[in-house]
Amino acid sequence: MPHSIRPANTEDYPGIMEIWESAVKATHNFLSEEDFNYFKEIIPRDYLPNLEVYLISENGKAAGFASVAEGNLEMLFIHNDMRGKGYGKRLYEFMKETTGLTKVDVNEQNTQAVGFYEKMGFKKTGRSEKDGSGKDYPLIHMSL
Repeated sequence: MPHSIRPANTEDYPGIMEIWESAVKATHNFLSEEDFNYFKEIIPRDYLPNLEVYLISENGKAAGFASVAEGNLEMLFIHNDMRGKGYGKRLYEFMKETTGLTKVDVNEQNTQAVGFYEKMGFKKTGRSEKDGSGKDYPLIHMSL
């Protein structure tokens, strides 16, 4: 399957946000509409410009994106139409090889993601009541 992974740039942000929106709507049904809109606003403004973000594409169409900072997987999202085709695993493996990834925080309510990271070899190491933005979405801390 011909796919490519490359660093994202600012022109990619609309596509990245389209992927984010499709993935979050499919997997984060616990997110309130208010918080969904909050993240939709701050991700391209505050997060993307300060992170090294990588896109995985097939035939020029972006399927997903990921970013690692200081060994922590900050985000890994696959477009809902492309889920279950191995993109998440390939993107994860690329990030692990190139960025020294060792940790991830996962929304406790996103059981699919918790299961995915367990399959990738992560173990639960802790839990927080709130997410990184101080909102009431418990996080599971996982480590390789």
